[in-house]
Amino acid sequence: MIKAEAALRRLKDGNVRFAAGESDPDTRRYAVRREQLTEHQEPFAIIVGCSDSRVPVEIVFDQGLGDLFVIRVAGNIVSKSQLGSIEFAAGVLGARLIVVLGHTNCGAMGAALEAVQRGTVPESGNLQLIVDRIRPSAERALARGGSSGHAELVDLVGRENVGSMVDAIGNTPGMIRRLAEEDGLMVIGAEYALATGAVEFF
Repeated sequence: MIKAEAALRRLKDGNVRFAAGESDPDTRRYAVRREQLTEHQEPFAIIVGCSDSRVPVEIVFDQGLGDLFVIRVAGNIVSKSQLGSIEFAAGVLGARLIVVLGHTNCGAMGAALEAVQRGTVPESGNLQLIVDRIRPSAERALARGGSSGHAELVDLVGRENVGSMVDAIGNTPGMIRRLAEEDGLMVIGAEYALATGAVEFF
């Protein structure tokens, strides 16, 4: 089991390589690694990320098969099903770092911002569930940066949303809270910049 601090360093180092265009070729040796993972897995970190096709988590962090337990959903939101997946990865597989990874120019954040500013409603009720989950973050972002331009506001909503999801995970009673208190489990937020490929942790 890798401790949270070491796992975070591994993610940071991997992202530096990716952003610099210097990804480690060893992470691409899938055939050998695939054979090693047929019976078990020991991911060193859990990533709750957005479904956006421009943010493939393993690539962004320059990791390979079996390294990351990735949960992707539009807007990197957390509900009971995502919490169950996190609890499995932490409680059964032993991962001690949870990262909620948002990104710049996120469409889900933009939709939530539009809903608050203009009262727009998604055509799909399922999409509405996502927007409703992000809405409080959009309201806080508008209160903090109401004079900012649209792009800046969208990114501010994204950071607010990441913080909200970090709180939601960290304050979940039961396994997650116990592992945080007794075994060093850490929950942090991060933002991926589409323009640079860099991840900022916070």
